Amino acid sequence: MLWKEITAGFVIAGFIALLPMDFFNGLFLTDAPAPLRLVENVLVGPIVAALSFVCSVGNVPLAAVLWSGGISFSGVLAFIYADLIIVPIVIAYRKYYGGRVTVRLVAVMFATMVVAALLVDGLFTLLGLVPETRPSIQSITQRGIAWNYTTVLNILFLAVAAALVTLTLRRGAKDPVCGMTVDRHAGKPTSVFQGKTVYFCGPGCKAKFDAAPERYYSRRSGVPDAGTAAP
Repeated sequence: MLWKEITAGFVIAGFIALLPMDFFNGLFLTDAPAPLRLVENVLVGPIVAALSFVCSVGNVPLAAVLWSGGISFSGVLAFIYADLIIVPIVIAYRKYYGGRVTVRLVAVMFATMVVAALLVDGLFTLLGLVPETRPSIQSITQRGIAWNYTTVLNILFLAVAAALVTLTLRRGAKDPVCGMTVDRHAGKPTSVFQGKTVYFCGPGCKAKFDAAPERYYSRRSGVPDAGTAAP
């Protein structure tokens, strides 16, 4: 459903990845008075994350580099929290919810990220949990691949992901209206068209299909993953 948005995001990320880290560090105040630095960092963090499309795949390593470059702890947290307002996801919000709802969603999420980052920063500072030393950028960017507990977890969760994909392929059917994968055994709405059972994610998609089944059938070159209707 999101392949266009995700593709655009990776293209954007590819160009931004060519920028030196000094460019990112230059966006944050690092030697200003503490209150000003705190506010600026926590506001700029989500914006940088959104525009750079790091998402959850690479936001923690990049956040570590920014932390080593001198930005505040709250700025790092706000940067990490910004997964849900990266450009491709905002485009998807607009596609499915409309412009006005998207603006409200992004505004609420942005405010939530800023407030949460400030609260966590305050709590960690009160408890003395904010690191007092910063790693060098080289220790982060030049770190090699090693066999450790994260490797084992990656292998285990890769096996879990493979099992889930297999289960989806066996039980899943594609909604011809929105393209979502639907569990055949989840009690979702269905229709029968040309002897095939068609599965839908909800009543809305079923109503659209029932009003003009040939439109969606021809567009998808046949209803994919549809089981044979029961006699």
